[in-house]
Amino acid sequence: MAGITDQPFRELCCRLGAGLAVSEMVSSNPKVWNTEKSKLRMLHSDDAGIRSVQIAGSCPDELAFAAKVNADNGAQIIDINMGCPAKKVNKKLAGSALLRDPAQVEQIVKAVVNSVSIPVTLKIRTGWCENSRNGIEIARIAEDNGIASLAVHGRTRNDFYKGYAEYDTIKAIKQAVSIPVVANGDITSVEKAEQVLSYTGADAIMIGRGAQGRPWIFREINHFLKTGTKMSAPSVNEVRSILLEHVKELHQFYGDFMGVRIARKHVSWYIHSFALLGEGFTPHFAGDQGKAFRATFNGLSSTSEQLEMLNLCFDQLVH
Repeated sequence: MAGITDQPFRELCCRLGAGLAVSEMVSSNPKVWNTEKSKLRMLHSDDAGIRSVQIAGSCPDELAFAAKVNADNGAQIIDINMGCPAKKVNKKLAGSALLRDPAQVEQIVKAVVNSVSIPVTLKIRTGWCENSRNGIEIARIAEDNGIASLAVHGRTRNDFYKGYAEYDTIKAIKQAVSIPVVANGDITSVEKAEQVLSYTGADAIMIGRGAQGRPWIFREINHFLKTGTKMSAPSVNEVRSILLEHVKELHQFYGDFMGVRIARKHVSWYIHSFALLGEGFTPHFAGDQGKAFRATFNGLSSTSEQLEMLNLCFDQLVH
């Protein structure tokens, strides 16, 4: 979720019901920490809720140092990334590439856990490929070396995000270890959340892509799990408030130039999700009209133009 789960988006998700929002992936290589992108990703002191910072790399000493630096900067949880399938990450033997080397996994976990006094968590996939689903082995290494909880995405690295997540491996991992296990993958509805929790026996669920353009999914799931009933969809006015606040926060966080560009993808995800909100949104955002809106919005180059277009569109919806 690098480039997506920035501070403005994490704050919004927590306000709308997420119990924990993990930071964007931060490289363990200190040589890149002086870039503007890394500096923004290493700001933790102003985050709402529990501050969990995800680090990625392949060198145990570098990861341990990165963990300590981020803890000193306000992180309350360090999360190690061993689930990212991206080629540029894997070619550095980081992310899910580490699943091919359990011995290296153990060295990394030991080094990071011993470097900080705060909890360390781990995110993995079920394995590198279909023929090497070693999630249980990795989970046991994690448990034996002090990992506080384990999040598992129900795909191998070679699956990337294709096909459907499978939950049999997550269920087996939950049965094999005593630390909390968090199930992840394809959870995009309240029914799916309940199904995955029930089938896997997981202690919690993690939502990534399912929250893009739909940050209210967290409160919907919380409500459904507590009551067995569905919440009403957010009104046009509430969606307007959420979206405009999000865009304004992006502008402020990144500055005018980058804020406009970052806002484009988030607005596109919102527009795509509006089809789930009922007839009130459909005439303006479905099909060709939705495509035309995105094309026009993506051509805007100033913060004022973006806010003006969004306000105009929602004025039309309300009336």
